[in-house]
Amino acid sequence: MSFPYGVDYYPEHWPEKRWLKDAELMNKAGFNIVRLAEFAWSKLEPRRGEYHFDWLDKAIEMLSAKGIKAVLGTPTAAPPPWIVKSHPDVLRIDGYGRRAAEATRKNYCPNNPVYIEFSKRIVEAMVLQYKSNPNIVGWQIDNEFMGDPCYCNNCIEAYRKWLKAKYGSLERLNEECGLIFWGQQYSDWDEIFPPRPPLTMQNPSLNLEWRRFTSDSWVKYQQEQVDVIRKHTSRQFITHNFMGMYKELDYFKLAENLDHVSFDYYPKWGAQMDLAPLAMCHDIMRSLKKRPYWIMELQSGAVVTSQAPIPLPGQIRLWTYQSIARGADGIVYFRWRTCRFGAEEYWHGILDHDGVPRRRYAEVKKTSEELRRITPYLERSIVKPQVAITLVYDNIWAWDMEVPRGDKNYYGESSWGPTLDCYGALYSRNVMVDFVEPTFENVEHYKAVFVPSLMLMDKRVEKNLRSYVEKGGILIATPRTGAKNWNNVIIEDTLPGCLSDVFGIEIEEYTGLPGSERVNLETVGTELTVQNVHAGRNWAEHLVLKDANALAYYQTGSYKSKACASMNKFGKGVAVYVGTFAEKSFYEDLVDWLTKKGSIKPVLPCAEGFEATERINSDSSVVFALNHTQNSISVKCSGEKFKDLSTGKEVNERINLASFGVKVLLRQK
Repeated sequence: MSFPYGVDYYPEHWPEKRWLKDAELMNKAGFNIVRLAEFAWSKLEPRRGEYHFDWLDKAIEMLSAKGIKAVLGTPTAAPPPWIVKSHPDVLRIDGYGRRAAEATRKNYCPNNPVYIEFSKRIVEAMVLQYKSNPNIVGWQIDNEFMGDPCYCNNCIEAYRKWLKAKYGSLERLNEECGLIFWGQQYSDWDEIFPPRPPLTMQNPSLNLEWRRFTSDSWVKYQQEQVDVIRKHTSRQFITHNFMGMYKELDYFKLAENLDHVSFDYYPKWGAQMDLAPLAMCHDIMRSLKKRPYWIMELQSGAVVTSQAPIPLPGQIRLWTYQSIARGADGIVYFRWRTCRFGAEEYWHGILDHDGVPRRRYAEVKKTSEELRRITPYLERSIVKPQVAITLVYDNIWAWDMEVPRGDKNYYGESSWGPTLDCYGALYSRNVMVDFVEPTFENVEHYKAVFVPSLMLMDKRVEKNLRSYVEKGGILIATPRTGAKNWNNVIIEDTLPGCLSDVFGIEIEEYTGLPGSERVNLETVGTELTVQNVHAGRNWAEHLVLKDANALAYYQTGSYKSKACASMNKFGKGVAVYVGTFAEKSFYEDLVDWLTKKGSIKPVLPCAEGFEATERINSDSSVVFALNHTQNSISVKCSGEKFKDLSTGKEVNERINLASFGVKVLLRQK
């Protein structure tokens, strides 16, 4: 099919007599795809084993007559009341012993054998009904998996088996997790229970293992459904709708056995909003499989009114192009018509409650017309960054569990914080980024790799990063790198542990910086950067230079005049270590140095609120210029020539963008 462009549709929410009008309006808007049925289990199977597909058949047929195909959602995110009534134990139990509420979604346990069996039955019934239907192009498994842990007996038993399979013996478990502390060594597997809140008073290693087990449980539950679908068809793709920077699940594992990743994108814009996390969501999603992804839900209206206001004219179009620019090969808006009832009655769609097409409808229609002219240039194109940032979900979980100050870990804000420090600087300079999982992904083809506080370290990661620098790569790391082993136990070597020789330093001492306390750091005039003053927050490490040169010194604080950041030539490459959580400007200096050195090249010059990205194929390079502000922007072309794919005109001096404006440019060779 042509570029998938459509909307999430819930015909079960509306009278059947309205369906034809909806299909006609969708056709006029240029839509060719809908997502259906992901919350319709109680209508598809109102009683056990009694399947009603007639209504869905009619909706699919009506839509297909207007040139619209469908992705079907498996409806397991919301168990029907008859399951809960007959098997209340399918409901998840939280860490305080409370069962999840009945009449809602995402309330079930992924390890409950009864729920797993019912899930497989409804999925198989749907697949048998639609596996040969040419109007069904794919399946979405469940809806937005969330890693909420369950403490029911099924999960406790499964957790014990998971630990036994991993460690083999209680002796090894006791030793490697440091269970001698507080006399918590186990002598029988049945003595083991999951860590319960408050986790700060639990063993850090078992806390991490519980997070790993919980994530694996959801991955396994998804795989049960994937296997059922694959048993009957290979013609239709399988995906799941991920949630960007959601961090409770290992998204690399969840994505592994899917045909492609899909992503629910809700910018929830605001006047003072940081744009970097929005772009970062896309880059993470693309990076999970290093291939194009779909947007399965793109915000098209106000979100619960209090969470995000209605998109201003041009913003829906802007977010659509931003998604495509960063690697999306399919766009599906949420939702077609705002529901009149239920928990999302103020989660607005393209049409309001009255179903009348207005401004937002006209905007997506116009965008559809534009995309028909542009998408031929994007066929088989990819995003190919020169820079990578490491992303290990185990490491994020370990950060979450660090002994906190109040409710914050020692970064002081968010476990995503060290990553955003690095990403924000790259984003501000229009440098494209991949996220890599260094336990299994080779990083050698990237010109620079940022390692934001990779606290957990093992032989796989060490070998990968060491080899990368030896062969000529540029590695940039931030505080606490290598401070713990893979079991979340602090190492006994001098920090930064196994990579000390790569960085050419040892850490003499470290301290937290409470509250709003800051330290000033001054960069020195080396080949890396010009002299400049920046601030550091939350954490400070005193670096002792062995083979490295100083990149910055503390100007204030208890480590005044001591080295704060370093640069070491190791093999053919360079390793940079930053011993405090420096402000964004420090990392921008590093990115500017990488640019001047010729290691990386920004897509276009930078400007406040301006985003530039690039998709390439064997024949061409397409550059997207995006203005996220309500003011006009003008950016230099830096001597390059482009062709505006909307107007056909040549652009060779400046790129001029109106409020929320977009230009799609063919780079002239």
